[in-house]
Amino acid sequence: MSENHEIIPRSVLIPIQGVLLADHIAKNYDAVSAFCPDPSDLLIATYPKAGLDLLATMDPPRVIKTHLQFHLIPKGFWENKCKVIYVARNAKDNLVSYFHFNHMNLTHPEPGPWEGYIQKFMRGQVPWGSWYDHVKGYWKERENKNILFLFYEDMNENPRREIERIMKYLDLSLSDDVISRIVELTSFKNMRTNPMVNYSFIPEPVFDHSRYTFMRKGIVGDWKNHFTPEQAGAFDEDYEKQMKEVNIPFRTQL
Repeated sequence: MSENHEIIPRSVLIPIQGVLLADHIAKNYDAVSAFCPDPSDLLIATYPKAGLDLLATMDPPRVIKTHLQFHLIPKGFWENKCKVIYVARNAKDNLVSYFHFNHMNLTHPEPGPWEGYIQKFMRGQVPWGSWYDHVKGYWKERENKNILFLFYEDMNENPRREIERIMKYLDLSLSDDVISRIVELTSFKNMRTNPMVNYSFIPEPVFDHSRYTFMRKGIVGDWKNHFTPEQAGAFDEDYEKQMKEVNIPFRTQL
């Protein structure tokens, strides 16, 4: 890193209702919790590095993106019956992507080596807390709260189908040409070169782009290039324990 760049201190994780949040977010959580959305607002929720920026440039109603777990979402979203889209990615690929992101994001706590990071992820000792609690929270409430639950793998496999699902959920009617254009513009290849999506405009003291890019591969199954057979076995055993009360149809390969 250039000596001329200001060094920004890494954040400290603070527990808020059982979820580890970066200190600057935790200190403002009361204000976040009190936020009152308009009924027309759309909330997009994901665990970090689970994808979906395709709605970020739409005209009003407002599009609000969050990484908060379900129980930390301001109650106004449910009271005003706002529409909510949740995007989930399989745990192994999500872990790999988040590991690389935490190395390039110099405001996050130092992630440490790969072997130790796997343990941190499984224990929820990472920014935004447990992946398991995150996906289970929204999955269990998806019908009660009218949440459109999408899978990153489905979007990767058939983006047009998933965009049409979003369109119907939002009560929109778009021509085939417009849908095709959206599919093109939201492809990983195009978004990776879009500064508003790839965050290349974020300065070096925050994101160290020399380590990794914000949008790295975007493929399903990259976890196979990182987990040893022993690590995958231990992870799968722990996964079964943590997800035993739900049956969420994740796919770890296509």
